[in-house]
Amino acid sequence: MAAELEYESVLCVKPDVSVYRIPPRASNRGYRASDWKLDQPDWTGRLRITSKGKIAYIKLEDKVSGELFAQAPVEQYPGIAVETVADSSRYFVIRIQDGTGRSAFIGIGFTDRGDAFDFNVSLQDHFKWVKQESEISKESQEMDTRPKLDLGFKEGQTIKLSIGNITTKKGGASKPRTARGGGLSLLPPPPGGKVTIPPPSSSVAISNHVTPPPIPKSNHGGSDAALFPTRHHSHPTGSSSEWHWQDIKDRLEE
Repeated sequence: MAAELEYESVLCVKPDVSVYRIPPRASNRGYRASDWKLDQPDWTGRLRITSKGKIAYIKLEDKVSGELFAQAPVEQYPGIAVETVADSSRYFVIRIQDGTGRSAFIGIGFTDRGDAFDFNVSLQDHFKWVKQESEISKESQEMDTRPKLDLGFKEGQTIKLSIGNITTKKGGASKPRTARGGGLSLLPPPPGGKVTIPPPSSSVAISNHVTPPPIPKSNHGGSDAALFPTRHHSHPTGSSSEWHWQDIKDRLEE
């Protein structure tokens, strides 16, 4: 199902390519283009490189009709599907396959060296992308198999946040401290001077006791009691001196 959803993209198109029948490789020394009849190609046409998923396809098509002449699936590069020759950078050996599974090796070549460079780079870029996708997929699978961390709060769990001099708990707001009544507000001292702290205000309640004013002494040597007239009442309780002091208080209040 996934293969059906993959779409085919075009990686490279070259309008001129030559195809050669090549002799079997006699040794492990590699292919040489000089062994081919380079001036007599067996077929000429257009080359197109496409990709579908991870596989690249080298397609040899007719220049006019676009009919497919041969196709070489490439699953990795460099590899057996595409090989360079030992004596030139413009020629390659590819392995073509048909629908029945049969395969054959043929030689291809480009007249322009730049076309051969583009052919090579297109295949390299595609399989570089395939490698990156495989690494990303592998890392994703490893992440899925790792145990997941539980970063949620447990029941009753709290955290403390320390911001400057303020410490709060998650779920509660911090309350600013308010100054209590009666506190002193001190101004900063003047430069080079001394701080004079004002005396605290008295918070002691005034007593109901009234201190009598001092009684001046008479120059004539008379008694102090003569300065205040004495009321003549009966004294139910207390001594005469206490009643005399009460009389003084009544005078002051009047």
